[in-house]
Amino acid sequence: MSVELMVWDEPVPIGRDQARATYLAVKRTGPDAGPAPDVAKELPGEVTPYPDGHVLVTMDLDTMDELSAQVFTIARAHGLVCYDPQRDLVHNVAPLGVYEGMQLHTGDGLVVNDPDLGLVHDVLGTMSPQNPFVALVNFGRHFLQVSPGFELEYKEGTLIRTMVAELEGVRQAFNEYATGERAFLSRYDWS
Repeated sequence: MSVELMVWDEPVPIGRDQARATYLAVKRTGPDAGPAPDVAKELPGEVTPYPDGHVLVTMDLDTMDELSAQVFTIARAHGLVCYDPQRDLVHNVAPLGVYEGMQLHTGDGLVVNDPDLGLVHDVLGTMSPQNPFVALVNFGRHFLQVSPGFELEYKEGTLIRTMVAELEGVRQAFNEYATGERAFLSRYDWS
């Protein structure tokens, strides 16, 4: 079984619906016989150029997590959008959080360095038995994590926990954390 990612240039950040529509439209056109964009030489996996600078990266399921992380990093370095049709997630170049080197981790194996805030928002909606947690980690300093049932855990020295009633509250807390705000710490009762 194989999985795919597609990278291309967008002038501004896009949402999942637009990324999905672009991916599907480009796939219908078929591969491009012309020269591949420069980024294609750097991407791992099986690389197929498509019209207008779109590049499809195909990899097997066993190497998906490792190669996906490489594709996300290369796409970001080139200022390109990366769409993951398996997870229905789009990786934009911006806006980013304030912590350089922050990592997004999920229970289904997704690891993204310096995730854009839109991706963090969308990933939080993917929690399920197959994806049992989402975490933003600033190694050696602090982290914020959530598991199904919306149990938030925050650690900066001491680990504290709280329950949040709804997904939007979790999304707000993760956005605040990523942007260096700490209002979520006073909004909830922690133990």
